[in-house]
Amino acid sequence: MKFYYKKYGPGILRPVIRIEIIYKNLSVPYEVLIDSGADFCIFDAQIADILGINVESGEKNEVAGITGVNAPIYFHDVTIKVGGWPFKIRAAFLREIGRFGYGVVGQKGFFDLFRTKFIFSKGIIEITPEQR
Repeated sequence: MKFYYKKYGPGILRPVIRIEIIYKNLSVPYEVLIDSGADFCIFDAQIADILGINVESGEKNEVAGITGVNAPIYFHDVTIKVGGWPFKIRAAFLREIGRFGYGVVGQKGFFDLFRTKFIFSKGIIEITPEQR
């Protein structure tokens, strides 16, 4: 499937795509940055709240890279839908990420599920599910 870089200003393009985050029978559309430097997927805790997930009941850890300071994250099992394909993943939820405008998808939960090709000169991202 093909996605396009999102334009944030003159000469500023980022690989931000729209996915769905699904928990039980609820789903929320959400924009995420495809970040090869992220170890795992991190989503805004407000999304978890909407989906009825008790964020703080998840497996607790800390992250510093995205916020610049240590902040608690909580892992939960969710399904993400990318281009119509659903995949069950373990994602972290972070209360501080909302101010960045989008979440991130990283090595575990995205790059381990999809072959991803960035064609910056054309503003294109090609994503293909890995064979299971």
